[in-house]
Amino acid sequence: MYGKLNPLKLGLAAGIMWALVLFCMTWVSMYTGYGMFWLSQWMDIYPGFELSMVGSFVGLVYGFIDGFVCLFIFGWLYNLMKP
Repeated sequence: MYGKLNPLKLGLAAGIMWALVLFCMTWVSMYTGYGMFWLSQWMDIYPGFELSMVGSFVGLVYGFIDGFVCLFIFGWLYNLMKP
């Protein structure tokens, strides 16, 4: 009844979304202080990601790579287990 997932498209969509979330939240937090605790958790995970203009672009790259890899693997495994 359901078709297979396209892992590449799924990975690209997730990578773009996660990258934009990290990028936008960094800028919002720089000017308002909102979400500092949440961002500090990601700063521990992604080396070089910090609350600055350069750090927001580092987070953009890390976010894309992380989102892409995670959902690409998810889509690949989903298709692998699909009868």
